Amino acid sequence: MFDNPLNENAKVILENCRRHGLALATAESCTGGLIAGLLTEIPGSSDVVDCGFVTYSNRAKRAMLGVPETMLEQHGAVSEPVARAMAEGVLAHCPADLALAVTGIAGPGGGTETKPVGLVYLAAARRGAAVQVERQVFKGDRHAVRMATVARALDLALSLSRSPRPA
Repeated sequence: MFDNPLNENAKVILENCRRHGLALATAESCTGGLIAGLLTEIPGSSDVVDCGFVTYSNRAKRAMLGVPETMLEQHGAVSEPVARAMAEGVLAHCPADLALAVTGIAGPGGGTETKPVGLVYLAAARRGAAVQVERQVFKGDRHAVRMATVARALDLALSLSRSPRPA
């Protein structure tokens, strides 16, 4: 289902998490569960992957992750504060140690001058540490934007999974 480089990165993330006793969870909007799907395609992933939230709608972001309505109204679903809140919401609603969150505009429609198609915010959180958020504008069609988002999210997870849980 996924190409080999993505599968290989997923395997390394799972091995790192396993070695360091870390559990991982996701919150996905524009990718619709692709990140969790990739991770769980790897045999044995159930000892690392805790859960995945597919929060495609604003209602789901509020109900499942606790993203404040005022934040969504003020900044929009595709924004740095919402990506951060999604990652924090994962850690608040499940026992995972690591959280990945993505929200973006995969297209082909939905873009504006200030929020173009391909705009994605990715957040990576580790329990007890500051949330990392980055803004990307990926090029290509809907599939390309979603797959680039998955690949970048894996890069973030790789960096978070390299060290043990603090004692």
